[in-house]
Amino acid sequence: MTTVPSADAAPEAEPRAGGPLEGELLVAMPAMGDPRFAQTVIFMCSHGDDGAMGLIVNKPAKELSFSDLLKQVGVKPGEGAEEFSVHFGGPVEMGRGFVLHSDDWEAPGATKPLACGLALTATVDILRDMSAGKGPRRAVLALGYAGWAPGQLEQELQANGWLVCPSDPELVFGPDDDAKWRRAMLKIGVDPSKLSAQGGFA
Repeated sequence: MTTVPSADAAPEAEPRAGGPLEGELLVAMPAMGDPRFAQTVIFMCSHGDDGAMGLIVNKPAKELSFSDLLKQVGVKPGEGAEEFSVHFGGPVEMGRGFVLHSDDWEAPGATKPLACGLALTATVDILRDMSAGKGPRRAVLALGYAGWAPGQLEQELQANGWLVCPSDPELVFGPDDDAKWRRAMLKIGVDPSKLSAQGGFA
């Protein structure tokens, strides 16, 4: 699992500590010490006693297109298929792909239902259907994921490394990746300009 440095936050931005976070969004505080997680918004796919896992939804993989990804996994792009953006999902297992998507598509035994009408699939079947225009209505493709060992995320929350934002499909699937971090902050009533950009490490 990856270790993410935590940062101090302004008193008015104190995050919720602990609790089941599956389906919620984690929003990095301005003083995040790890540049891989600076101003990230992470959709939490799982959270429990055995640790936590999430996907960054606002960091595009700028050098890799959907068509490139299909070629790498041996899927021929179909005619008129929609071009989905590919994201950096996190620094763990970056050679592994995940699709966070609307729950109007399912691979029996391979799709995990999540909160707010979302689901997670990590098999090539969904890419085949997406390439043929038969996939989910909305989707975020991610390479790699963010992971936490048991108790690690709770410690980072207590150290003000993250804020917690309610799940919002419009924010997750929105096209403007650069605006997602600020939108998530404003959604929970926090003005990013009033947060301290200085802090220590946990």
